[in-house]
Amino acid sequence: MSSWNDDEDLASASAAEAATTDVELLKRAWRNEKAAPEILRFDSPLVSRVREQIQLLEETLDDFSDSGVDDLVVSLYQMDLDRTLFLLRSYLRLRLQKIEKYAMHIARSDDLLSRLSQQERRFTKSPGSDGSAFLVVGLVPSCSEIMEKHLEQSVLSKLPYGYDSVTRQSLSSTEDDMVPEPQLDTFVFCKTKSDVGAFQLDDIGEEVVDLVADDLYVLRYKSIKGLIESGRIDLI
Repeated sequence: MSSWNDDEDLASASAAEAATTDVELLKRAWRNEKAAPEILRFDSPLVSRVREQIQLLEETLDDFSDSGVDDLVVSLYQMDLDRTLFLLRSYLRLRLQKIEKYAMHIARSDDLLSRLSQQERRFTKSPGSDGSAFLVVGLVPSCSEIMEKHLEQSVLSKLPYGYDSVTRQSLSSTEDDMVPEPQLDTFVFCKTKSDVGAFQLDDIGEEVVDLVADDLYVLRYKSIKGLIESGRIDLI
C-alpha cells in the first residue's frame, strides 16, 4: 500500500512539473537569481524557449491587427507579452548586475564562468584576457579588463610601489583581498519543493534541520546551495 502511494506521489509530482509553463519556470529562475548572493547557472534552453514564445506572441498580435480581432482579446495577448518581456529582461538584467559587481572574481573562476551564457562570458572575460586583448585590433575589452584598466589609470598609477595592485592591498597580502566576492554566508528565505528530511547545515554535523515539503525556512545560502542547484529548494 505504501509503495502504491509513493508511486502515486511521484506520478503527481511529475505531472505537476510537466504542467509548469515556461513563464512560470522563468519566474522561478528570476526569483532564485534575485535572492541568491552569487550568480547562478544560466538556463539556456529555457531562455531560448521563452524567446521563441515572445516571437510567436508578437507575430500573433500582428496578425490580430490585420484581421480586426476584438480589442479585448488583443489587450489580453499584449498583457501576456508584456509580462513575459518584463520577466526575461529583469532576469538578464539581474545577472548583468552581478557580473559587473563581481567581474574580476568571476573572471578568475572556471566554475563561475561555466555558469554564464556565451554572451555573458564575452562580456566578463574576452579572449586573450591575459592582457593581450588590448593589443588585438577590433577586439572589444571585457568588463573586468575595462575595470582594471580604469583603476590603473585613475588611481593605482598614482600610488607608491607595493600598493599599486588591482587585486591586493599591498605586497604583504597573501591573497587577492581587494577583489569583491559574494557573501555566501548570507541568510536567505527559501521554500522546499519536496521532503528532504534531515539535512546537515555545517561540516561537522552539529546543525541539522528537518526540511519538510512546502515549508518556509531562513537558512545560510552556503548550506543549501546544492539543494538550490538540484531544484529541491526555491529561494523567495
